Amino acid sequence: MMLRKAFGALLALLTFGTVLVGTAAPSQAAVACSGTVTYSYAYPPSKPVVELVIYYNSTNGGTNSACMYHRGAAYGSSARTSVQIARCAEKSGTGSCTATAVSTKDNDDYLYYAGPRGVTGTANNCVDAYGEMDWAGTTYWIHSGRQGC
Repeated sequence: MMLRKAFGALLALLTFGTVLVGTAAPSQAAVACSGTVTYSYAYPPSKPVVELVIYYNSTNGGTNSACMYHRGAAYGSSARTSVQIARCAEKSGTGSCTATAVSTKDNDDYLYYAGPRGVTGTANNCVDAYGEMDWAGTTYWIHSGRQGC
């Protein structure tokens, strides 16, 4: 009897754990520094040291991801780099974003890029991303404004 209860508990735990892993995997796979590029801006334009890129894929009702890349002389240099993205209530146009979902902020010392950070349910909504990098005594920042509408 005790063995059957222990086996039943173990089976329930394995089933529950499989469901958790099975449901978590798609959204993790959807947030990536890859997909269709919907926005890209490198700064400064003459000799870029940083670039903010927003990607889109159709997973989970539309997923947008943002990555902040080190470019040029900053590539491979350790620098505090951050990125964050929001899904906007707006479905078209330009201007400010009324955020309905905001990713966590990736903010650490990196050699090549920060991110990915992503939001889902963006198939019919604009997104807005922001990234920063502190390098060689200067803070470089890029704000995308509303994109992907």
